[in-house]
Amino acid sequence: MTGRSGTGPGGETRHARAARAAPLLLAAYLVLSAVDLVGLLAGADAAHLLAKPLLMPVLAAYAAVRGAPRWLIAALLFGWGGDVALMADDDTVFLLGMGSFALGHLCYLRLFGRARASRAAGAAYAVVLAAVLVAMWGDLPAGMRLPMTGYSLLLATMAWRSGALGRYAAAGGALFLLSDSMIATGIADWPQPPGHDVLVMLTYLAAQLLLTVGALGGVRGVTAGGAYRGKVETA
Repeated sequence: MTGRSGTGPGGETRHARAARAAPLLLAAYLVLSAVDLVGLLAGADAAHLLAKPLLMPVLAAYAAVRGAPRWLIAALLFGWGGDVALMADDDTVFLLGMGSFALGHLCYLRLFGRARASRAAGAAYAVVLAAVLVAMWGDLPAGMRLPMTGYSLLLATMAWRSGALGRYAAAGGALFLLSDSMIATGIADWPQPPGHDVLVMLTYLAAQLLLTVGALGGVRGVTAGGAYRGKVETA
C-alpha cells in the first residue's frame, strides 16, 4: 500500500521505481530486436518466433512505466496483435492482423490530436500513396485490393500526422509506411531483394521506437529516466 507520495516498501517512490525499470525495459527491447533481426538474417526461425511476440509488450511496458499517454500504449499493444497475426501464413489471419494495426494507427491519430502537421508533407504522402497503389493495383489479389487501399490511406494519414510530435515521431511514421509498403510488394508478388524480411522488421522496429520517443518528448525525454510530463518536441 502506498501513501499520497507514492512511497512503497522500503521508502522507495513510484518515480524511483520507474526510473530504475525504464532503462532495463528499453534495453530489453533493443536486445529482443537484435535477436529477432539476427534470427531472420541467419534463418534461425526459433529466434524469430521467440522474440517477435515479446517486442511490442516490452516497448509498451517501457512506455507505461514512463507514464506515457494511454493512446501510445494502446497503439503499441495493437501493434503486438498485428505482429502475432502476421506470423501465421493465412489470408484471413493476415486481414485480422492488418485490422489490429489499423486500430493502432487510429490510436496514434488520437495521440497526435489536433496539433498542426506540415501540409507539404501531407501532399508528398498523398502523391507517394497514389503512385504506390497505381503501380501495385494490377498485381494485388482481387480480394486484397480494397482492404489494402483503406489500410494504406489510414497508414499514410498516420505517417503524415506523426510530424505533429516532432522529427523523431515523423521519422517513425515514415518508416512505418516504408515497412508496410515492403510487405505490400510481397503480397503483389513483386521480386524481393535479399534480406527483404530483415528490412521489413528493421524499419518496423525502428518506427515503433521512434514514435514512442516522439511521444515521450524526444531523446532527452527518453534518456532522462523520469516520468512523462506531457511535453512534445517541436520540429
